[in-house]
Amino acid sequence: MKQFLITPAMGKKLIAKAMLKHPSIQKTLNKGKLVIVAGTTNGYIAEEILTKIKQQNQFSRDRFFRGITVPFNIQRTPEGRLVDENVFKGDVVIIDGQWKRGLTIFDVVDDLQEGDVILKGANTLNLSLKQVGIYIGNPQGGTILAALKAHVGRRVKLILPVGLEKRIPEDINEIALKLNQPGAKGPRMLPVPGEIITEIDAIKMLSGADAFPVAAGGVAGAEGSIYLAVSGNKKQVKLTEEIMKTISAEDIFRL
Repeated sequence: MKQFLITPAMGKKLIAKAMLKHPSIQKTLNKGKLVIVAGTTNGYIAEEILTKIKQQNQFSRDRFFRGITVPFNIQRTPEGRLVDENVFKGDVVIIDGQWKRGLTIFDVVDDLQEGDVILKGANTLNLSLKQVGIYIGNPQGGTILAALKAHVGRRVKLILPVGLEKRIPEDINEIALKLNQPGAKGPRMLPVPGEIITEIDAIKMLSGADAFPVAAGGVAGAEGSIYLAVSGNKKQVKLTEEIMKTISAEDIFRL
């Protein structure tokens, strides 16, 4: 067994590398539709996938998000977005292996069918209950309601990449009941069904090793970090160590 420190940025990069190995995603890159809904973790995923299919030109994850959590000194709209959104160019929509620039999930959601895939990030994670929740700032429900329309209505696969930095101890269904009641203030909360992918799942997908959290926290850029203990055979642990080296220099996410 070996322990590894993973910063939030490293975690995003780790999840992104694992998503390249996901069978459902690999299938859509040959034939089908893949919708990567804008978000900070999904920006890393889009970057990895577009690089793999040699279409990374003109993509930047710098502003690949809608709502975002930032320090109090950075102004946001009531919906949780940056005031200046003029550089947002849409989600990443890949159809039969071709990136269709400028499209969003709203442009293609009615055309998605079983076998297609949507990637949507999350805001909160209960690891023990295998629950995720998404903050709702848009009064019409935002991108997640569009995604659920396809997921529930037509069995389009919904994958929810989310970092362990977002873990909480409470039942997300109970949180949603409180945040969504009349008179409550701030964003609403939607518990979401789908395939959850964290750093733990990413390590399993990439090396075959098992991982579990053992400690958390840090300073000087390591805020939100987590220590994972990784176990497996020598080959699996060694491979995990090699993977960690490739992401160890990942800098914090900057605006």
